[in-house]
Amino acid sequence: MALITTGNAFIRDLEKFGALGVYVPLEGGFEGRYQRRLRAAGYTTLHMTARGLGDVAAYLTGVHGVRPPHLGKKSTGSGAAVGYVYYLPPIVSSHVEQLPPKSQGLVLWIIEGHILSNQELEYLASLPSLEPRVKVVIERGGDRAFRWTSLEKTLLAS
Repeated sequence: MALITTGNAFIRDLEKFGALGVYVPLEGGFEGRYQRRLRAAGYTTLHMTARGLGDVAAYLTGVHGVRPPHLGKKSTGSGAAVGYVYYLPPIVSSHVEQLPPKSQGLVLWIIEGHILSNQELEYLASLPSLEPRVKVVIERGGDRAFRWTSLEKTLLAS
């Protein structure tokens, strides 16, 4: 791998496939370089982890309820001590609405993607066709050099 990479092939493949599975060196650092290249190309990046996503479709594209840790606090009444449910707007839709006018789109960069099920990965692979301004990059595992492939090909390999 070259010391200085332009990232043009990565951006071209991301625009072509819409969703990429990447394999990054475990010592880190390379993914930050490619995220900088994406931002320089006009994309807005949203960095998130796959842990704790729950229902991926509801979390990213629908209004979803979250229940923060109750810390021993009870809800009103005589119910269980589980706390209140707070409803949050969809992550992807709210970020796409806030994109600058000249932005190329939104890139969801999801780390720890090895814990996602095949069904969740299939949804994330189809998300760019549902919302054309959204691209998806999922870190699928480690490797000795930074490499990527379309997310559909990583599904076939797993």
